[in-house]
This record gives sequence, structure tokens and C-alpha cells, in this order.
Amino acid sequence: MKREYVDTYQHKGLRKQLVDLLREKGITDNNVLDAITAIPRHFFLDSGFDIIAYENRAFDIGADQTISHPYTVAYQSQLLQVKKMEKVLEIGTGSMYQSAVLAEMGARVFSIERQKQLFDEKSKFYVRTKYFSAKFFYGDGFEGLPTYAPFDKILITAAAPFIPPKLLAQLKTGGCMVIPLDEGSEQRMLRLTKMADGTIQEESFEAFSFVPMLTGKNR
Repeated sequence: MKREYVDTYQHKGLRKQLVDLLREKGITDNNVLDAITAIPRHFFLDSGFDIIAYENRAFDIGADQTISHPYTVAYQSQLLQVKKMEKVLEIGTGSMYQSAVLAEMGARVFSIERQKQLFDEKSKFYVRTKYFSAKFFYGDGFEGLPTYAPFDKILITAAAPFIPPKLLAQLKTGGCMVIPLDEGSEQRMLRLTKMADGTIQEESFEAFSFVPMLTGKNR
């Protein structure tokens, strides 16, 4: 049965409560908060999760992947400092929720998913019809998308065991990459900025927990 996507006043009220919580937790970028206010997070989950979709928690979406906590999505989006019409490469499409937040903020999104199951399930999803500036690819995130490079910003939504050199090469001078780095139960959230002389400026932020970033494609 085809799912009907309905965004009720109750859903909108729950989103407002979620945005209030994100503000309390230190999210100050109004572009991020406005995007989260606008996007029905319950569309990205099974209909049985309609109400709890607005809790600050992750949910399983199949293929050993999750939709991240709203705080994590907001935090990464804020660090990325997205400006309208910037080209943003996203590694790890997953549920498409983070893709939608970036697109709602005005970015031209290029997103890679290595899990064929998730990629196929989202082939006709809401995000594809609402945000025509977002493009989705089945591939290996470590390889990036050299055909579409360079990118203004790169966002990695999985725990990277190392900083992928091919992704750094696809980043514009002056551009930045937000990446959760390290294996294990927690990762350091880093923002890497490519300087004019080719060096990388590194900033370190809070610790988070992500599913691992894996090489290759999974059929």
C-alpha cells in the first residue's frame, strides 16, 4: 500500500518543541533551525514512528544504518556553514533527512549511498520530488564524485577511520569538510578547511557516535 504523507498540526507542534530543544542545546544557526522546522521528519521513518519521530534520538532504517539524532544533524549542518547555491557533497545518504536539511538551506546537494537496498528504496522518495537541486548516487563514499568536483563543502555522516584523501582533493580551496573521525564507540567531530597554500586547518569539536564509514559498495 502506498504511504500517504500527511503533516498535521500535531506534527508541526512537535517540530517546534524539537527546535526549542535544539536551541537549548546550543544550535544558533537560524538557517539550520528553519530547515528542521520546515521538514517533516516523520516522512523519513515508518508510519508507526509518526509521533516519536520528533524525539532527539536515532532510529534504525535498515541495512545496519540509522537516521541520526536531530541534534547531530543540526550540529553538523551548523558546522558546515552552508550558503545558498553552494555545492555540498554528502557521504552517506541514509534516510535522506540530512540531504533534505541541506537542500532546504539552499545547497546543491550531491549525496552518495553505498547500500543498494537504501538507495533503491529511496528512488521515488519525497525528497527527490521536493528538492530538485539534490542529486543522489550509488557508490563508494571514499571515492567521492570527481566528475562533479570541486565542492564548496563536504559532509561525512559516518565514522571515518581516516581522512579520505580523494575527498580532500575534491574540496575547493577555502572550502570545508565536516567529518566524524576515529574508529570505536566515539568519534571526534572535525571541521577541516583547505587553505590557499594547500594546507588543511583542523578544528575539533564535540564527540559523537556514528555507524562506521565502509569502503566499496554493498549490493
